[in-house]
Amino acid sequence: MKKILALHTGGTISMSQSDNGDVTPNEVNPLLTDNFEDLFDHKIELISEEIFNLPSPHMAPEQMLQLHDRILQAEKAGIDGVVITHGTDTLEETAYFLDLTLPDTIPVVLTGAMRSSNEIGSDGLYNFISAIWTAYSEEARNKGVLVVMNDEVHTARYVTKTHTTNVSTFRTPTFGPIGLVAKHQVQFFQELIRLENVQLDHVIDHVYLVKAYAGMDAQLLEVLAQPSTNGIVLEALGAGNMPPQTLPALKKIIDMNIPVVLVSRCFNGIAEDVYEYEGGGVGLKKMGIIFCRGLNGQKARIKLLVGLSAGMNNDQIRHYLSDAVS
Repeated sequence: MKKILALHTGGTISMSQSDNGDVTPNEVNPLLTDNFEDLFDHKIELISEEIFNLPSPHMAPEQMLQLHDRILQAEKAGIDGVVITHGTDTLEETAYFLDLTLPDTIPVVLTGAMRSSNEIGSDGLYNFISAIWTAYSEEARNKGVLVVMNDEVHTARYVTKTHTTNVSTFRTPTFGPIGLVAKHQVQFFQELIRLENVQLDHVIDHVYLVKAYAGMDAQLLEVLAQPSTNGIVLEALGAGNMPPQTLPALKKIIDMNIPVVLVSRCFNGIAEDVYEYEGGGVGLKKMGIIFCRGLNGQKARIKLLVGLSAGMNNDQIRHYLSDAVS
């Protein structure tokens, strides 16, 4: 019998809909009160723990680090796998933080819900059970942190929330899911390239995410040109271009030795230094901006935050963030 630890952090999966239709947190998480033993054919001992009870917009890197520490402690105590229930708004960021910082050993699976526990068609319990069976699977080992929603298994690295309310909101653009869950069986059909994880004992702050837009000027970037700023991620236009009015502020930031990382704001594809005009990617790269390929803005920010928290210097940050597969 395998021991699976369920760490509950809050989110819609733990909430209920009120009489007037508002979704609000419960005092007691319904997943903590249900008995699931009969569902696992005596193959799984489920240990449940409420580590937080937070809506996902309240999650921050400090809580992510607490989850990281608790999982390492659980592994040392003999836990065979971990399931984390989480609000969907920031689920992908917590999943990627853990993917970057946990050793690739026992399965760690995140899940959530798009409908609260008492809504018609609630998906929370189903996703929770699917995540537990995934954490139970031997094939889930050595695949990094996983996200299980709506019968699909995704990697933490590339999955993202694509719809505000649809139960199939979590998708992996370009690559698709790496597995499926059907009748308590998990089938994997893709492998993810793995790299060494980063050890952390603290997290820094003041790492910012800025989205580019048509007609953008330098004012917002000027505000961030401060000694307290540790790093900036730009969601740039197209393949990786910025409005020319932003260039003086970007140069000022880079001259202050603040790492600036660029991704595309596009849903699919990678950022590349393709265009050689004022504000084009070729000039941005020559200026010293780091092109991060394959990650969206929120994931690139998490990766930059992890690298800086680990004490990487600028050259190490450049290598860490520009690596297309990490």
